Amino acid sequence: MAIDRFNRHSKRRDAFMLHGPLAHQGYDWWWHSFTAQDALTGEDKPFFIEFFVCNPALAEDDPVLGQLPKNKKEGKRPSYLMVKAGTWGEDACQLHRFFSLKDVKIHGSAPYKITTDDCFASESALKGHISVSKEAAAAFPERMSDAGEISFDLVIDKQIAFNVGYGASKPLRDAEAFAMYWHAEGMKSAYGGTITFNGRKYIVTPEKSYGYADKNWGRDFTSPWVWLSSNCLVSKKTGKQLKNSVFDIGGGRPKIYFVPLDRRLLGVFYYEGKEYDFNFSKLHLRVNTEFSFEEKEDEVIWHVRQENIKAVMETEVHCLKKDMLFINYESPDGQKNHNHLWNGGNGWGTIKLYDKKGDELVLVDEVEATHIGCEYGEYGE
Repeated sequence: MAIDRFNRHSKRRDAFMLHGPLAHQGYDWWWHSFTAQDALTGEDKPFFIEFFVCNPALAEDDPVLGQLPKNKKEGKRPSYLMVKAGTWGEDACQLHRFFSLKDVKIHGSAPYKITTDDCFASESALKGHISVSKEAAAAFPERMSDAGEISFDLVIDKQIAFNVGYGASKPLRDAEAFAMYWHAEGMKSAYGGTITFNGRKYIVTPEKSYGYADKNWGRDFTSPWVWLSSNCLVSKKTGKQLKNSVFDIGGGRPKIYFVPLDRRLLGVFYYEGKEYDFNFSKLHLRVNTEFSFEEKEDEVIWHVRQENIKAVMETEVHCLKKDMLFINYESPDGQKNHNHLWNGGNGWGTIKLYDKKGDELVLVDEVEATHIGCEYGEYGE
């Protein structure tokens, strides 16, 4: 049945979600990551851009920053739009700009649209500018930002979706059943436009952007937190690039009605038009997942094995620590529980995809992946 397919676009799921109780204690963010090329050297450089909304019902005239000691003391929860952008590599950084939600226009239904000052986000475009001096980064640690300057002007073509199905359906959204929801409207996206980062210009070309766009929303984050995705894939079978393929793995330890489930991941591989679905919430697939994370001296490694009634996917991803950053978020209750959340965009690895034929596993393909977006962290680290 078509309804069981995960490549189903849903601008409703991509819309602004902070209504009712989530407006008082909730976050909603739209994440974008992609590769650009240096205008002078042609060298690849990965970037990310995110629009993060927190606790709109608590808006004041100025952004309310939860890590400010005065606000912590008074038990004030954060409230703002944070425009976040940055890069990975040896100059990895994350830059933050905050706005009071009184100064932000958010379109309340689908398709989403966020406008404030010179920053804009929608299904098909991103524009903005962030500048943080070294002095400001040092003087205002509650902004959780590095120093630097970035501006961006981009268009987006969201080509392949990862719709997680019933887990983020309207009844479960309305019931606020899960602490954290996920929808990838563009797990394979083509970006185009320009980036200027610390004075250097970068060109973003759709065919070489290897882009990704998703959103998360809810009242809390997950721990552990896992994310792996890429659409820059080469078949070892043919030696050719897989131009109509993408894989996406995410999750960790979802909470339903405040009760944490065992370590669970959602995973999919869209392999040249064929869907391989390892979504634990689809009970008829009988999904079994094992995953681990290794931290070595100079790199981190993810191992994931996912199995359903028809197929097996084995994923191994590496990323150099020097190319990564610890990405910063505070949760809507004002706590900063993730302080060791590895985040990268230069991952590489292999995916082995098997079909089940009776008791045998038949190799469909072994795929080499680069430009992998990757993340791992646990509370309390």
